Amino acid sequence: MDLINATGMQVGYTLGMEPSGREHLVVAVKGTFAIPPPGKEPELAEKQIPLVEADTFTGEPGLSAPVYETDYPLRKPRCDVLLLGSAYAPEGRPAERVQVGLKLGPIIKTFRVVGDRLWQVGNSIRPGHYIRPFERMPISYERAFGGVDDFPIDPSKHSAYLLNPIGRGYHTRLDHALIDGAPMPNTEELQEPVKKPDGNYRPMAFGPLGRGWTPRLQFAGTYDQDWLDNVFPFLPADFRDDYYQSAPADQQIPYPAGGEEVFLLNLTPEGRTGFRLPRVEMPIVFFPKRGERTETKGVIDTIVLEPDKGSFTLTWRAGIPLRKDIFEIVQVLAGEMPRGWWRARELGKDYYRTLGELTRERRREAQEEEAET
Repeated sequence: MDLINATGMQVGYTLGMEPSGREHLVVAVKGTFAIPPPGKEPELAEKQIPLVEADTFTGEPGLSAPVYETDYPLRKPRCDVLLLGSAYAPEGRPAERVQVGLKLGPIIKTFRVVGDRLWQVGNSIRPGHYIRPFERMPISYERAFGGVDDFPIDPSKHSAYLLNPIGRGYHTRLDHALIDGAPMPNTEELQEPVKKPDGNYRPMAFGPLGRGWTPRLQFAGTYDQDWLDNVFPFLPADFRDDYYQSAPADQQIPYPAGGEEVFLLNLTPEGRTGFRLPRVEMPIVFFPKRGERTETKGVIDTIVLEPDKGSFTLTWRAGIPLRKDIFEIVQVLAGEMPRGWWRARELGKDYYRTLGELTRERRREAQEEEAET
């Protein structure tokens, strides 16, 4: 299959499968943009970040925070808005607590970032009095409330905080000797600060959720003996496309059209950073071996903001169901081509953007013919 990239961005394709077993050809387009100065519009970055082929983590997969998920899910019902970055103390002065915030379209999410601190044991277990001030603090689910309570010697008494099993501060076996001096989380809700290790707190971060965490796991479907005997290797019938959403529910929005306002609070050294998403049409055309072409428009279903790098990415997606296999599609065009290209295609001829390009191609062909003789 011939994939034509006329976007100036990264383009790739894959096969996706529904629970019914029907395959889809899925095309993903990923554009990297520079976060602009105040009053300016975002522009394509000189270096375009490649599409992610497989999930990446900060450390060992499954035991550390997800960083980037593969850019090749079948489809997402909504757009994921993710942010990978750090909290910055206002004016660069070390602070014990900093409020951070993200606004993008209908999303308004804020929480508190706290310096390093420990559980302290006295008559009860409570947050330690000392908080280490910071100028910059990475934001990650590894620093949010959660984790694994594996202090007891008996493994049968171990437990995990399934909302965030890679976090810190969670303990259900309240052994004072073991918990005293254990690390607390660095993030918490504004209205519900972390006060006890066996509490039920929302893990606060802006990055992707693990595939095996709740509530995301509930959308994955049922993998029981019946599935092994009668359905494998297909997805279970109760699998839901919501599973492909990697952002927490409060960071999912309808597909944006472009122009949405983005505002970051204390997520850059400047303290306040704002801009609007670019407006980019993303036509994607599928040309079958037989029959009429299918013209679609890619939808933005993933936004990843990386303020520490001064950039963000938008990922557009489009797909079509296949009758049999991928070989029924001979060509896919992502982006817009000039009229001359369409005319040449209708006539079954090669298209050259300039006379110089045509001359170079003819010279190359002549050299190949000369070499063969």
